[in-house]
Amino acid sequence: MRITQGAFSFLPDLTDEQISKQVAYCLRNNWAVNIEFTDDPHPRNTYWEMWGQPMFDLKDPAGVMYELSECRKVHKGRAYIRLSAFDATAGWESVRLSFITDRPEEEPGFMLVREEGEGRNQRYTTRSYAAEKPMGSRYAV
Repeated sequence: MRITQGAFSFLPDLTDEQISKQVAYCLRNNWAVNIEFTDDPHPRNTYWEMWGQPMFDLKDPAGVMYELSECRKVHKGRAYIRLSAFDATAGWESVRLSFITDRPEEEPGFMLVREEGEGRNQRYTTRSYAAEKPMGSRYAV
């Protein structure tokens, strides 16, 4: 199962050249770029771990690509890595673009969990199969 979150998630994985072009677009728009990673990609897990600090004053995509490369070296196919671009313009002040750049070699997906409530009430939620393992060992290579 392929996790589909953020822009481009239904497309094949972007190449480094394509990622660099997206970063260049973000920098042309004066958006701050940051890199995040997680081993729990649940849709409600919006707080991924941040790789370094947001890159506010960059003018060249090479700086972002270097940090992405360093993040990849550390996580070696065991985490999801996401690139986000923040627009600090008054009135926007939010993420304008976010997409997954790297995925674990195996994506275990989610299960649907049904919970019986009072009367005939039923609640449904999703749970990541990855969460069955402890944090940090979910995607052993």
